[in-house]
Amino acid sequence: MGRHDAPERRGHGLVDFLIVFAVALLAAFLLRTYVVEPYQIPTGSMEPTIEIGDMVLAEKVDLTPHAGDIVTFQDPADPSRTLVKRVIATEGQTVDLRDGTVYVDGVARNEPYTYGKPSYPLDRTLNGVAISYPYTVPRGCVWVMGDNRTNSADSRYFGAVPQSSITGRGFFTYWPLSHIGKLE
Repeated sequence: MGRHDAPERRGHGLVDFLIVFAVALLAAFLLRTYVVEPYQIPTGSMEPTIEIGDMVLAEKVDLTPHAGDIVTFQDPADPSRTLVKRVIATEGQTVDLRDGTVYVDGVARNEPYTYGKPSYPLDRTLNGVAISYPYTVPRGCVWVMGDNRTNSADSRYFGAVPQSSITGRGFFTYWPLSHIGKLE
């Protein structure tokens, strides 16, 4: 091993570094595209479950929505924006809002995450037709509502959301440190 071997090893070190860096970038891209994506919460519609400024992770592997799931989806009014709400009912189920209580298929939902805030209909028309209750969720759609029922533009405002617009299922808050934990 002579003096001339050192530059050759240095060259291999740079190539190794570039390969590792490229693989790491590719892995990060694939993870974010197909597995998990971070979101920052811009509004108080999910308070107190998720607060303004919280950073949450949403998994993208299983996008089959179930009642109670917190999902991210494309805003029906502006598909470039992402909204975060809770799934209340899935296709074929009937949602009714009576005396501030949500009923799904005639059964009052137990919703401790609303902290007793009432769930009243919002005065809104969808495609020129007023949303009326009871409302049957169309095939391929879900009914979503924010946990902060008195301050949430949700399915009461824009109607049922197509399942195809769901981009993730929120599962974990990672920032700020005081809010770290599993989303339920």
